[in-house]
Amino acid sequence: MTARSALHRRLFACGVLLGVVAEQMVMFAVPLLIFQDTKEVSALGLAYAIEWLPALLAYPFAGLLADRDGGARLFSVVTAGRAVVLGGALVGCLAAPSLLTPILMTAAPLLSLLMAPVRMSVEKVVPQLAKGTEVARIQGLVQSMEVSAMAVGPALAMLGVAFIDKVWLLGAAGAVFAVAALCWLPLPRGLRVPGNGGAAEIVAELRLGWSLLMRSRPLVLLASLNFSINLVFAVVLAANAALVTGVFHAPESSFALLNICIGVLGIVNLLVIPFLLRYVNVRVLGIFGLALLCACLLLIGFSSSIVLYAPAFVAAMVGVTYFNVFNRTQRIKVLPEEHLGKVMGPFYLLNMLAMPIAGLLVAGSGSSLGPQQLVLVLAAALTVFGALMLPLTIRAFGHAIAARETTLVGATAE
Repeated sequence: MTARSALHRRLFACGVLLGVVAEQMVMFAVPLLIFQDTKEVSALGLAYAIEWLPALLAYPFAGLLADRDGGARLFSVVTAGRAVVLGGALVGCLAAPSLLTPILMTAAPLLSLLMAPVRMSVEKVVPQLAKGTEVARIQGLVQSMEVSAMAVGPALAMLGVAFIDKVWLLGAAGAVFAVAALCWLPLPRGLRVPGNGGAAEIVAELRLGWSLLMRSRPLVLLASLNFSINLVFAVVLAANAALVTGVFHAPESSFALLNICIGVLGIVNLLVIPFLLRYVNVRVLGIFGLALLCACLLLIGFSSSIVLYAPAFVAAMVGVTYFNVFNRTQRIKVLPEEHLGKVMGPFYLLNMLAMPIAGLLVAGSGSSLGPQQLVLVLAAALTVFGALMLPLTIRAFGHAIAARETTLVGATAE
């Protein structure tokens, strides 16, 4: 590895880390502000649903943008845009405190809309920084950076709350987004797919992305499994503030401490995952991660106090981390780089569809059935579904990767 490529990897990692740190600061501040302003669990669920709906429509178009741009510049521009949105939300909340909830429910969808090109940029840049066996290491780095940010983000938020009002965390998060945008400016733009931007061409590219996705059996199976995981875990995330401070009557500091513990384990995983990958196949990590996630979600459903809920919540996120190393690594191996954005856009759309559905479930059923009982029912369903789908997904990826490698070898030989 050259000094230049090493610098690019460090800047890449810093940009990802700081971007997710800012997201975590927002995720700490916004639910608490809305819950304190409304005192309604349904408001949290509605806010979560509204937040994620725009991203669903944005992902396919974000994939096209990432293919055309190469990824790096798009990340910087859009991340800077998220800083601007938070600055506007801060000004609005300070100027009209009585409109705090509507302002936050407006800012959240805008941030979600801009999240789509950020995620697509990361997907596009990873293959540019690593090839072959290094892909799993970089994907492990990305996942660990994202989870590690769950320690730094809430810790900064807690520190900030000790001196300033929670609403000012919006401005602090905006500043972190701005620094993250600067980190990616020196990165090379990589492989770009030119286009004239015409409507017919855009429609054709969108159709091509959906077609490539639907024709890939392993990606279809993985998307269905990801959707199921996201649905259950998103219900937990949407109701987390209400569960911690409402059901278990824990202080706000406990809400932040949960994410800090997750982040600390993420930092540990940053060191552990590369070591494990020397001896363990990514498929094994995927199996272990899903099993750990399902067990912890069931424990969350049965928890009677924060003492049980907290470690189960933290361990569930660790399970997501290990499963996502398998998830991120395998899907890249079956896609040509020039079409990566086109396919991953629809793929993310299907995955993220679970987010607004989870919010609506919490809003509609959280008060009558209870958010904890809702988690228990969905966790039981996920356990059964995952036990059936994961072996099929692993087998399908094995066949697809072997066929792609054979095709590439044949093309080289010719």
